[in-house]
Amino acid sequence: MAIFTILQYSFIQNAFLAGTCVAIIAAVAGYFMVIRGLTFAGHALPNIGFAGAAGAVLLGIDPVIGLYIFTIGASLGIALLGREATERDTSIGIIMTFALGLGILFLSLYSGYAERVYSILFGQVVGISSADVLITAISSILTLGILLVLFRPLLFSSFDPEVAEARGVPTRFLAMIFLILIAITVSLSVQVVGALLVFTLLIGPAATAARIVQRPLWAIILAIILGVSYTWLGILFAANSTWPVSFYIATLSFGVYLPVRLLSPLWIGRRARKLAITRQNTSLSPGSPAEWEQSDSVPTTGRVPGSTR
Repeated sequence: MAIFTILQYSFIQNAFLAGTCVAIIAAVAGYFMVIRGLTFAGHALPNIGFAGAAGAVLLGIDPVIGLYIFTIGASLGIALLGREATERDTSIGIIMTFALGLGILFLSLYSGYAERVYSILFGQVVGISSADVLITAISSILTLGILLVLFRPLLFSSFDPEVAEARGVPTRFLAMIFLILIAITVSLSVQVVGALLVFTLLIGPAATAARIVQRPLWAIILAIILGVSYTWLGILFAANSTWPVSFYIATLSFGVYLPVRLLSPLWIGRRARKLAITRQNTSLSPGSPAEWEQSDSVPTTGRVPGSTR
């Protein structure tokens, strides 16, 4: 099947639309996850969501509903139990293991074949319907809109939480809202790459972009470009082979991140040296306070006070 011929099929078009929406929101949320040190939460929430999907199948309802309930509930629990950074990872680990235990119980009690649950575990973007695409697009737009509204205070509290809190920024409330947004993003991303590989779209593009550029806005834009590129190429490759989409997306993400990670110390160190030289030149430039102080301490006659001929 020719690469561009497959674009005429509706299920491929749905996959591209849903994958693009998920890649964009995952890149934006993923950048804040990286700088806030919440990558473990990005790993735990999909596993917790899988338990919710298994419980929903047991109750005879849509697994996506259970996915949303468990991920959002877990994000609230993480925000309440792990207020301090040292407590957060512990809370995430305990909540994740408890949820996984529940998921195993739900699957053992279910007598049928939980096909929808396993599709959530491994992802099935090429099987997404038009209704799912609409729901994904609406959820992505709403989540992205909230992130844009909270962009400046969220960025401030991410880089310097102590100063942000001292200036009246509600850092704990922002942390809770952001964890809920992560839960929604995870629930959306699971439909594309599955719970096992959702880390790929959340962390891969953002971590790569953060090592290439320093400015937050440029890093987010680059992360979006990378995430969308991985998704599109993964869908195209999977449509022309028997291998799954998630494998291609994960491979592309790893293949780009690895050389960037190995080579980034070269330009990061160069930037640091240039910044140090710039600061040194600024502090010693003509008219600087340091030079004013030095010129005021030396008489105009050229003699140092206290010296004799």
